[in-house]
Amino acid sequence: MGVGPYNWPSNWGLPCPGNMKYPPAKQYPHIFDDKSTFGRFPYLLPCLCISTLATLALICCIWLPETLHKHTNLEKVVETAEPSTAQEHTESPKKSLLKNWPLMSSIITYSVFSLHDTAYSEIFSLWTVSDRKYGGLSFSSKDVGQVLTVAGACLLVYQLFVYRWLDKILGTINSTRIASALSIPIIAAYPFMTHLSGIRLGVVLYIAAMFKSSLAITRVSGTSLLQNNVVPQGQRGAANGIATTFMSLFKSVAPAGAGIIFSWAQKRQHAAFFPGDQMVFLLLNLTEMLGLLLTFKPFLAVPEHYK
Repeated sequence: MGVGPYNWPSNWGLPCPGNMKYPPAKQYPHIFDDKSTFGRFPYLLPCLCISTLATLALICCIWLPETLHKHTNLEKVVETAEPSTAQEHTESPKKSLLKNWPLMSSIITYSVFSLHDTAYSEIFSLWTVSDRKYGGLSFSSKDVGQVLTVAGACLLVYQLFVYRWLDKILGTINSTRIASALSIPIIAAYPFMTHLSGIRLGVVLYIAAMFKSSLAITRVSGTSLLQNNVVPQGQRGAANGIATTFMSLFKSVAPAGAGIIFSWAQKRQHAAFFPGDQMVFLLLNLTEMLGLLLTFKPFLAVPEHYK
């Protein structure tokens, strides 16, 4: 479970090379001319890269196996041959998913973490490209693309080879709590990176971005595992649908909220209380702390096999 269905967040790092290809005429003038199609439409090349990945994923879906098999004919044969046995194993009526508090508590926690991750992705790009006089790093879009690409590659390796081992040792809930707690000091350190420059800034930023992405996927994978383990197999599709709906609602608010907060923070560079981007990362940390608190009792209802 730690390798299969939960590798999807590792695709966060895959579209990031698009940042390195924008605008292509300026990034690669020896390949793309200003008057060419890619020169007149600078967003065309990164969009084509993303569309190509989506097309390949769609083609791969053809070979996806069905994981829930219902052999109706076989069940009828068993019922005819052994009627007494079939009566003993009659299915109990399915419990309403909305009244399943272990499921709903894990979905709400998952949605809060998704809100944080989306807001973080939005703010990270805005912060790195903003001018140093506003508390940013004055990075180019190519520099940001390189950071996100390395973080995405690290995330893929971590999800494939490390997470399953970590989940077995620490457990799903403990790994989620530890990852959330470790994310807080990393986020708190971001605004102070403006005092660094050159190779020191590059090393620190790359390490922080790699650790933050790995910790984020640990939280998301942990809450996703909780959701799937608190419902019967026949209800997992509906449970995932509810979780995706809640997560989408939270994610739709995150970019707009992050942009508004970042713009507001730019106007308070000389405030006495958390000036500039320090306020932005403080609010990010408060969201992270809220998600961490939601992983404890009495809010999170832990299934028996996790106790």
